[in-house]
Amino acid sequence: MRRPTKKLVVTVLLTLCGTLGLTGCQDQNAGSLADPNAKQTKIAFIPKVKGIPYFEAMNTGGQEAAKQLGVQWIFTGPVTADASAQVDIMRQLVEQKVDVIVVAPNDPDTLAPAIADARRKGVHVMTSDTDAPRSQRELFVNQADVDGIGAALTEALMSKMGGQGKYAIVSCGPAAQNLNAWIAAQKAYTARKYPKAQIVDIVYASEDEEAATVLAKELMRDHPDLTGLVGECTTSAPGVAKAVREEQKISQVFTVGVGTPQAIKPYLADGSCSMSVLWNVEQLGYLTAWAAKQVADGKPLLETNKVSGELPAVKYNAEQKMLLLGDPLRITTENVDQFKY
Repeated sequence: MRRPTKKLVVTVLLTLCGTLGLTGCQDQNAGSLADPNAKQTKIAFIPKVKGIPYFEAMNTGGQEAAKQLGVQWIFTGPVTADASAQVDIMRQLVEQKVDVIVVAPNDPDTLAPAIADARRKGVHVMTSDTDAPRSQRELFVNQADVDGIGAALTEALMSKMGGQGKYAIVSCGPAAQNLNAWIAAQKAYTARKYPKAQIVDIVYASEDEEAATVLAKELMRDHPDLTGLVGECTTSAPGVAKAVREEQKISQVFTVGVGTPQAIKPYLADGSCSMSVLWNVEQLGYLTAWAAKQVADGKPLLETNKVSGELPAVKYNAEQKMLLLGDPLRITTENVDQFKY
């Protein structure tokens, strides 16, 4: 048999290489051979506060993405929900010359000048979990649709209250853009669909579960005919449920909230909480790190993005510069153990 000529071998190799190269171009997330001398991208995430299960779960997701993407993930934030402390941390990270800063602002207006300063100095800035829409941030990674969260919380509570009665909200930071947007959605949804229901008060506990418990007890004393409480954040959700349990008002005052699964689990078990409305927090952290890598690399986002096997179709709104993780989850006794955090 005649052996292949050198010309034929070269032609076949070039054809194969061209085919493989074309296939790679069609995959938004296709990897390339790593340059051992290339500078590692540094991505820093500043949560509202460190040490609470929600942001620790986001950190877990971010770390997993960082391993897969070959980037450095830095998790640093204030020990209390303090916007000024976030500004100080941002300035330190700019001095350290990180590539991307992602922040969940406690107060968007307080963070806006620091975001602008970082951008001027060549550092990319994004928001995640909470937006700063009037700032120069380049991208917002949103956990779920605002109206969807507002409707889910209201429906969960109204199903227990019989569609009528008085309820109150215990939120966290008064300047938190995401929480205020959800509250506005709840107000509008309640007024439109449940005219016999009324929000009688909104109070703020910062990111402090014990403060939320104290405030919830005060609300029940100040409004003896109160039949519902909403814990608007992951620390106030277990806080209001704990207040109902300690005041022995289970089945008299119903609670729902935005609670992490394991923190809310004991309250779901005894009925002091009826439901938690959340999203996959670890996936939010993963998406945040992935998006930061795209920004650092200058890669444009598509209308629909294949991020990973678990996130095959993440939507991007170019007008709002927003990535949307997906729909809110409803966490009950039936599915709470599916989540480790």
